Amino acid sequence: MTITDDLQKLLNILPQDLRQVLENHPQRDSLVEVVLDLGRLPEARFHEGAEYLSKAPITQAQIDDCVQRVGIFGGDNRAGIEQTLHRISAIRNRTGKIIGLTCRVGRAIYGTIGMIRDLVETGKSILMLGRPGVGKTTALREIARVLADDLNKRVVIIDSSNEIAGDGDVPHPAIGRARRMQVSHPSEQHQVMIEAVENHMPEVIVIDEIGTELEALAARTIAERGVQLVGTAHGNQIENLIKNPTLSDLVGGIQAVTLGDDEARRRGSQKTVLERKALPTFEIAVEMHERSAG
Repeated sequence: MTITDDLQKLLNILPQDLRQVLENHPQRDSLVEVVLDLGRLPEARFHEGAEYLSKAPITQAQIDDCVQRVGIFGGDNRAGIEQTLHRISAIRNRTGKIIGLTCRVGRAIYGTIGMIRDLVETGKSILMLGRPGVGKTTALREIARVLADDLNKRVVIIDSSNEIAGDGDVPHPAIGRARRMQVSHPSEQHQVMIEAVENHMPEVIVIDEIGTELEALAARTIAERGVQLVGTAHGNQIENLIKNPTLSDLVGGIQAVTLGDDEARRRGSQKTVLERKALPTFEIAVEMHERSAG
């Protein structure tokens, strides 16, 4: 696997003393995120655990300085660093002032989808499930690249927070020949999904974090038009998804059906059973439990 992370560009927005600690840190390559909260000690989180970077609490001046270097935060309180995959998320107080930052390292990892490449090549729609931080977006980015470059498909990525293809108007090279549509506000993601299909003739639509009923509905509309979908949703297992009323439609939804006496006897079940309501939007679901296959 090849990893590119442009880590230095993320470290450059941090206060100087914290930057120096991280630049010389032995676990620098496994840094996941840096958390800066007003009045609390700065914390670095690695794959193997977390540690404080300083004995001095973070000041408002330090947070303001970081915000100035980052640029504009969108409607979802996220910002990025141009031409990188890093994500900076803000915590605001009730008056809207930024009092906390989560600086998350974005890495392009080539070769992460070897295990499911055969599924990607089937042309069927794939939904990836897993808790936050397990690597869903990284896998999605690699799938988009493989579909566009190796399988020569017309791929359009719906990038709601610029997390898949990075910040700025020019997408990160990690997505290969795939095209990227940005979303001005998270609530408009479903509209951009439909717009992509109507305007840009994609064979594949890639979408991160399907989370609302409108997005689930847009995904079904796209699938019914014969476009392959590759997406992610939060939820550890397919069981969580089935029980989630907002997202259960992605796997067909469930409904209660009352059986006749003879049929219930033949099945050896109760008279009321749960059955799939409709054909699933995604034919394949992949559960991601750990970052590494080992």
